Parts: sequence; C-alpha cells; structure tokens
Amino acid sequence: MKPILEAQNVTKHFPTGGGLFAKKGLVKAVDGVSLSIVPGETFAIVGESGCGKSTLARLLMRLLDATTGDVIFDGRQVTTAQGRALSDLRRDVQFIFQDPFSSLNPRMSVGRLVGEPLEVHAPNMSKADRRAKVSDLLAQVGLRPEHAARYPHEFSGGQRQRIGIARALATGPRLIIGDEPVSALDVSVQAQVVNLLGDLGRDLGLTLILIAHDLAVIRHMSDRVAVMYLGRIVEQAPADALFDTPRHPYTRALLDAIPDPDDRGTAARPRIDGEMPSPLDPPPGCAFHTRCPHATDLCRTDVPAPQTASDDHMTACHHWRDIPASPRTTTPTRRSPATQARLELYRQATEGAKIIPVATPTPHDREDTI
Repeated sequence: MKPILEAQNVTKHFPTGGGLFAKKGLVKAVDGVSLSIVPGETFAIVGESGCGKSTLARLLMRLLDATTGDVIFDGRQVTTAQGRALSDLRRDVQFIFQDPFSSLNPRMSVGRLVGEPLEVHAPNMSKADRRAKVSDLLAQVGLRPEHAARYPHEFSGGQRQRIGIARALATGPRLIIGDEPVSALDVSVQAQVVNLLGDLGRDLGLTLILIAHDLAVIRHMSDRVAVMYLGRIVEQAPADALFDTPRHPYTRALLDAIPDPDDRGTAARPRIDGEMPSPLDPPPGCAFHTRCPHATDLCRTDVPAPQTASDDHMTACHHWRDIPASPRTTTPTRRSPATQARLELYRQATEGAKIIPVATPTPHDREDTI
C-alpha cells in the first residue's frame, strides 16, 4: 500500500550558546529519522521524556522546519510547502495538543473554537451551516450542541480535550497527530478519550499518529510502534510483535519498567542505570551504549544501522541476534475480589465500552467526568 506520510532522514538541530561566554553548540533533538505510515493505521511513537518524539511530531506537520531531510504527505512535499500548498496541508493534517488547559483560547466560546477552522478553510460556508457543522462535531465527540455557547473554563480537562478533538476534526482531515493527548488527564477519563480516538479513526477512516509514554495505552490502540531514544528510532514493529518479543535492549527496559500491580517488591526486575545523555553532547556510536548491559567496543564507536529482525520488525542494535529474544509471557496471579473488580472495570473501559455523552457541568462539580 502506498504510504500516506513518509519521513526521510529528518533531522532537527537547535543552536545554543553563542553569547559572550557561552560556547556555541547544537541540540540534536531529532537525528536522522525515517519512517513510513500507510493510510488508516494507528502509528505510535514512544520513548522517555527528552527523546525527541514531540519534536518529531511537529516536524511531520510542519509546525517546525526540519534542519535536513524530507517529509512527504500523499506525494506532496511538506518541508518546502508554501502558500496554497501549505494551507492544503493544514486542512488535511491536524494536531491534538497535549495540554487541554492551555491549547484552547479562554476568550473564545466553544462554538468559535470549533468553528474557526471552518472560517479559514471553508470561507464560503454560511453561518447557519457552520453552526450546524459545529453541533455535529460536538456530538461526534460526546458533547452536546448547547455546549457551543460555553467557554473552556466551564469544562473539565477531559471535556476540554474533547473540544480540541472536535476542532481537529472540523476540516475533515485525513491524518491526525496527537501529542500525548491523554497524559494531562485524570486516569479515570483517559480510557474513554482513548476509545473516542479509536472509534473516530475507525468510523472516519483516519490515519492516527500518537505520541505517548503510556505503553498500556499504546498496545491497546496501535497497529505499529516506533521507539525513540536520543533523537533516533531504535526499534519499529507491529504492536504485538514489539510487546511480545522486543529486540532492542532499550525497548526491553521500557517494558520491564511497567509497574505490576501484583508485585509486592519481592520479584527482581531488570533495570538500566544512569540517565539519558544530553542531546547537546550525545555519545559516539550507539547512543544507548552508556546504559546498555550488552554494550561492546563496537557499540562505542559505530552507529548501528537499522536491521530487519523479522517481517516488518526493524531494530538498530549491533547485537540483537546474540541477545535471546525471551518472549514476554504473563503468568496468572491471585488477586483480591476488590482488585479483580477494579481491573474488570478498566478492562471494559479499554475494550470498546460505549462512551456516554456528558451532562452540562455545574459550578459545584468536582469530578473530572466525561
């Protein structure tokens, strides 16, 4: 299938210093990333804070200009687009920001916020048609038409994120990029917003790119996953393959760091030591060698090229063949009835439970309900 979005050796370097006493340098936020995304799939990008995943998301939509490399959307150059071509890109690719508390203009009503993209990209639409379209968009995300007259401060965090999603849908995009769209929300509403995105992607035929650090969310709703470390993609695979048989030591470390609610601290858990190196002064060779338990002299001098481990499973590791695959298995554990009941409720929420439209909030509401 022909890709809808491609990134070809994309880099983004931010200059630093240059003052009277400060030495000039470059922060290599994204350092030679290539990926290909097909229509209709949900593609996730994961990694630690500071790995460059949010910067990459902004490069893909041209919210930032790449230092080098090319981004191609549906056969059209993104990195050099200007004028009408850039406007068309803004219509076809939309962005959902991480923080719903700062991404919505507090001085604009919900109706204006959701309808603003229509004013830009459909200027000939009548006011009546625009109001009707806004009502339809609000209904799509589980809100009510009368909410259009309210302002962002009158809504909870989860409701604000729904408003942001409705705004992103206004232009009829083909691809939506979500930069950690649920990380700023309360855990009790994250699953419902995740389900909303999944339902919209399926019903509208959208291609989704999700930036996230919650691996449980990623496995639930992603088709393929890319793992980033210090500005580079170190592993890329279908979601099930990556979670079941991770090939890169860093991916294994991320998966081993997932908390186990039944672990009472007696089980030995693999760990990696140290902190991620600074992108201002990355180590030579494999960027992960300073923390990798399998590092050799080769890792300290040569950057590993992406290698195919199996069908559609790529890893950038010199020694992936020598490291046992060690498939991850889950052993049933004993849980109390109360714990089992809570997990069952969460399972229902994350496996397609129906999203209930919200009621109009009151000033005395204290819960972040959706």
